[in-house]
Amino acid sequence: MENLELQEIIEGCIEGKRKYQYQFYQLFAGKMMGVCLRYAQNQAEAEDILQDGFVKVFSNMHKYQPFGSFEGWVRRIFVNTAIEYYRQRRKFMINDIELENQDFEFNDDVVDRLAAEEILALIKGMPDGYRMVFNMYAIEGYSHKEIAEELGISIGTSKSQYSRARTHLQKLMANIEKKTTKSLAQYE
Repeated sequence: MENLELQEIIEGCIEGKRKYQYQFYQLFAGKMMGVCLRYAQNQAEAEDILQDGFVKVFSNMHKYQPFGSFEGWVRRIFVNTAIEYYRQRRKFMINDIELENQDFEFNDDVVDRLAAEEILALIKGMPDGYRMVFNMYAIEGYSHKEIAEELGISIGTSKSQYSRARTHLQKLMANIEKKTTKSLAQYE
């Protein structure tokens, strides 16, 4: 889509014209649903976040300053909406799972073999605290200080939750690798 077309759609949305709002929705819904799914526990929650995000985008579109990426601005609203959703509907639970003091050999090839849907499923299966911090730090690029401020936790807790999330993912991926290797060995 050319910038002129996007600019026309944005102006139509600012004026509250449904036709342009629908076009805007069609343009961004798929990408933003991907963002919402990473933060949500399930499809229904992601759809709620998506709807709230679009309401906020339409309400604030007149505030957009054309510096940087418009899509980045929209994405930031959806991430903030997901964080807000999380804060309002869930208590931030620090998972006190004792981590075993063992080193995991982690093979990066496992990540290459996993499909995007499988990785998304692994992330969605994380405990809430792990998932939020992992998404914000590893995917969205927030600093631990920013995460701490957004979620109302300490920087140390953010770092700890991220470390635990990585360890959790590594364990899951190691299990997948073991199962895959075991299954392939059957056929040899």
